[in-house]
Amino acid sequence: MKIIIIIQARLGSTRLPGKVLKPLGDVDVLTYDIERCRAIKGVENVIVATSSLPQDDAIAAWCENHQVAYFRGSEDDVLDRYVQCAKLYKPDYVMRITSDCPFVDYEMASEMVELLEKEPKEIVLIDGQLPRGLAVEIISYETLLRINEIGQEPRHREHVTYYAYEFSEKFTSITYKVPENRNAPALRITLDTEEDYALMVEVAKHFNNPLVSSADVIHFLKEHPEVAKINACIEQKPVI
Repeated sequence: MKIIIIIQARLGSTRLPGKVLKPLGDVDVLTYDIERCRAIKGVENVIVATSSLPQDDAIAAWCENHQVAYFRGSEDDVLDRYVQCAKLYKPDYVMRITSDCPFVDYEMASEMVELLEKEPKEIVLIDGQLPRGLAVEIISYETLLRINEIGQEPRHREHVTYYAYEFSEKFTSITYKVPENRNAPALRITLDTEEDYALMVEVAKHFNNPLVSSADVIHFLKEHPEVAKINACIEQKPVI
């Protein structure tokens, strides 16, 4: 089973421009993304998919300097960017990760891959309440091509796998049960705002390890509510 990870990344965030190349610990946000993705078991390639806009030349340069595979495509039609990138590799499955999740849970992602290897389905559903910023999405390559043809609403083009989860009854699926120590929906471990970044900096400073377990990050934030409250007031943008 050939599985690739495509990390979507761009510098044009409206609330926190340039966030994916911001310093984090001794490195930067994108390094955290890459190292954690490479720790996911059963994955063959990790590719950064950025836009073809000049402002994202810096991401392409970063990838070249760090010997990371990358692809450039549409800024707004992220689904098409994924499809065109995936076509170069022709995998069995594509794992979607966003670059604003530097503490993505590579241990859970490895378990999801193992689950698929035992029982291949078109999509993986998650049963649990994770903090925002830890989850991955896995979809078969053929399903990715299919939703590219039928998912034409703006939310489907921007959020890549959204159609498959919005209409999950149209696809075969397998469910991954979130471990109890990951159930913490009140926590926000994603990078959209200055407050999010301030929290990330505190977490990175405490552990000084890009491969810290997400379970340990959750435990730290629960034990240090003064850190967790840094971005507790931030509201996630709705999908429209």
